Amino acid sequence: MKKIVVIFLGIIAFSILGLCLIYNMNLKAVDKKDLSKTEFMVDSGSTYYNVISKLKKEDLIKSELCFKLYVKFNKVNNVEAGTYLLSKSMSVKDIIDTFSKGNTYNPDAVVITFKEGKNIRSVASLIAKNTSNSENDVYNLLKDKDYLNTLKSKYWFIDDSILNDKIYYSLEGYLYPNTYEFKNKDVTIKEIFETMLDETEKKLADYKSDVLNSKYSLHQILTLASIVELEGGNSSDREGIAGVFYNRLNNNIPLGSDVTTYYASRIDLNERDLYQTEIDDVNDYNTRSSSMAGRLPIGPICNPSIDSIKAVLYPTESDYFYFIADKTGKTYFSKTYSEHKQAKQDLIEAGLWYNYE
Repeated sequence: MKKIVVIFLGIIAFSILGLCLIYNMNLKAVDKKDLSKTEFMVDSGSTYYNVISKLKKEDLIKSELCFKLYVKFNKVNNVEAGTYLLSKSMSVKDIIDTFSKGNTYNPDAVVITFKEGKNIRSVASLIAKNTSNSENDVYNLLKDKDYLNTLKSKYWFIDDSILNDKIYYSLEGYLYPNTYEFKNKDVTIKEIFETMLDETEKKLADYKSDVLNSKYSLHQILTLASIVELEGGNSSDREGIAGVFYNRLNNNIPLGSDVTTYYASRIDLNERDLYQTEIDDVNDYNTRSSSMAGRLPIGPICNPSIDSIKAVLYPTESDYFYFIADKTGKTYFSKTYSEHKQAKQDLIEAGLWYNYE
């Protein structure tokens, strides 16, 4: 008799285990790889039980029964009416969480992606393309000293450096490159700028003490980081590149960075080759000039990533004064100019040099 009871209890246990597995399987996403979004309408006065059949019909859940059980077991309240963005990659929990946040879907929302290494001219162009603002609106705000002073009082990392009239664009280097969503195309430039500056503040938070204790100001750190971003964007060793630039600064040698020369001439990289007069031009950005020996440009030349900022904060110490990267991203460092020239020739012969033709 005991044996029969044990077998019976075993069958019950296995059955319960099996049901639990089936239940949990049916709570998972219909298709994890399908990230496409579907607009899902919830009518006024609806409960979770009202929308279950619709969720199943649109193939957003695997099982109506398991969804009902999940709602019951977790004592989930009624869903708010509105439009939600759902996908087959969402589990039942993900869908419930989305509903619990309320109707946050905004069909008028504007999403703008500001890429790392792009300058203010690119920022202004994207703002004009995606919002009701013009490029001139952007440039005019960047010249508004009253506005810039309000930013100084709001953000610890902004100081008088941005007020220098010799700087092309006051907030160059400070607007963190990322993807941002705004309520609609009528978003103000101030809101865009301050959303980006808020992100900069978040990115710098973990490094604030090191920034404040550095012998360089944050403006100078961002300036060097912007050069590293463009010179080392395809490099596997930004810290090494930053180290080379520090060696040049410390030995009163011009940085000799072509990307600063392009910026000085207000020419975007790959737009065209520079003229000799532009290469030889003496100004506060062009580090090819002998007058810039041991000096940084007057300000950043693009909006750098946190990786480039970290590279400048924590550079690799070395006795190198030159670097070159191949088309795979590998960086080669040299102590002398003759070694540097030979490194380039070796890459050309190995088929690892850039070919723009």
